[in-house]
Amino acid sequence: MKKSKRVAVCVTNDLITDQRVARSCDTLVEMGFNVLLIGRKLKNSLPLSDVSYRCKRMKLLFNKGPLFYAEYNIRLFFKLLFNNSNILLANDLDTLLACYLVHKIKKTVVVYDTHEYFTGVPELVNRNVVRNIWETIEKVIFPKLKDVITVNDSIAQLYYEKYNVKVNVVRNVPVRKELPENISRADLGLPENKKIILLQGAGININRGAEEAVESMKYVDDKVMLLVIGGGDVLHILQNIVSKNGLEEKVLFIPKLPPDELFKYTVCADLGLSIDKDTNINYRYSLPNKLFDYINAGVPILASRLPEIEKIINKYKIGTFIENHNPEHISKKIFFCINNDSLIAEWKKNIKIAKEELNWENEKRIFKNIYQKYL
Repeated sequence: MKKSKRVAVCVTNDLITDQRVARSCDTLVEMGFNVLLIGRKLKNSLPLSDVSYRCKRMKLLFNKGPLFYAEYNIRLFFKLLFNNSNILLANDLDTLLACYLVHKIKKTVVVYDTHEYFTGVPELVNRNVVRNIWETIEKVIFPKLKDVITVNDSIAQLYYEKYNVKVNVVRNVPVRKELPENISRADLGLPENKKIILLQGAGININRGAEEAVESMKYVDDKVMLLVIGGGDVLHILQNIVSKNGLEEKVLFIPKLPPDELFKYTVCADLGLSIDKDTNINYRYSLPNKLFDYINAGVPILASRLPEIEKIINKYKIGTFIENHNPEHISKKIFFCINNDSLIAEWKKNIKIAKEELNWENEKRIFKNIYQKYL
């Protein structure tokens, strides 16, 4: 009997909230590959859920900064070197070096999935030395890659202009889910007499509009609540804003959740926020997971005018936009949306159409074409 080809999928996260990687692994298993997902384990990592592939989480001595990336890539290099995988899937630049070195030594196939324009992330904007290190790694490896994937057309074009390498686009669209019939807000500890504005994400970080979204709650009445679900580096700032302004009854924080649990909360929202700022090239051309999660849950969207997001919302007519990040302006846009019943009804009708098109069942055909030749 012919053995299945083995794929090692590499990430630097803890394997819990990365829906893109989970979809990739499930699809590879569906195609007949034997999949091992490698990440890391943090002190606060949730237990792994039952999945169709093997998982390995490494405990590291360092969890951030240069020492973390160095330790992770060294550990990953030796793990892959003595693993019998036929294909290495590197997710983002911070896993690519180890994968590429093993590829050079063992002639193993390497596929690169870059979830963002990595060297343009805000964390690197004012850190020239660190950014130059990542730029150097990318410049050495990227032009030699044969199979590269990214999340949208804008980022694919940036990489093509930079390295003259064709990049496949596989968007962050979710597996299509039916709306649950028996989920109530009360079951989730949510108020039934308020309009819920939702901001969710694994990376609620600086310049994503979260601070202004929380401050906007100063200008709405008690019938509106902002629900913030997820983790990120500005959560403590958001909590301080709530405490300072007495917004405890208007803002509710919930830690990051497994995707299936998160979906239950998303379905209960009246309006979803995606209000990243155009402060760097990575955010400018982002197409975040939460946009498609809102669509999958049937939730209209209030967003900032970033090119890829604007393209989706305008094409399907499923929401509207803020024109700036002034908290009072955001509150007015929220008020306009949630008090316009006919417009909300129209958006929800259009979301049903968008949901039928923007789902993994359609998108994964592109993904499968990339790997089919390796079967």
